[in-house]
Amino acid sequence: MLVTSILKTKGRDVYTVGPDISVLEAVQELRKKRVGAMLVCDTAGAILGVLSERDIVRALADGGMTILAEPVHVLMTREVVSCTLTDSIDHVMMLMTDRRIRHVPVIDHGKLAGLISIGDVVKQRIAETEMEAEAMKHYIATG
Repeated sequence: MLVTSILKTKGRDVYTVGPDISVLEAVQELRKKRVGAMLVCDTAGAILGVLSERDIVRALADGGMTILAEPVHVLMTREVVSCTLTDSIDHVMMLMTDRRIRHVPVIDHGKLAGLISIGDVVKQRIAETEMEAEAMKHYIATG
């Protein structure tokens, strides 16, 4: 299965924030949107980084509550690992595991096409496994 199959199921909506909004504003957006990460983009839509709940928790542990007033570009993850629509789900799982990341932007022809999480990948992989099991049961029953 390919990344495109995940986006067909979950959709292509991606929540973004600008680099200069405060961490507190970003936290409020994460809560409002009920997501664990947002992309930090410039006004042209270029990805500058990823801001995740993990980034925020680490910054709070290191710097205390004062970090909430800082702009998100101070603590966002700058090294953004992305994938394409045609990457396999197994490849993305390997990327997420090796890099210890939970959110990966999907790029299509140089443009943002979506954002997938580890939860999306696991859900798709479980669906594949269930489909394979059903196919095997059918094969055994009719063979």
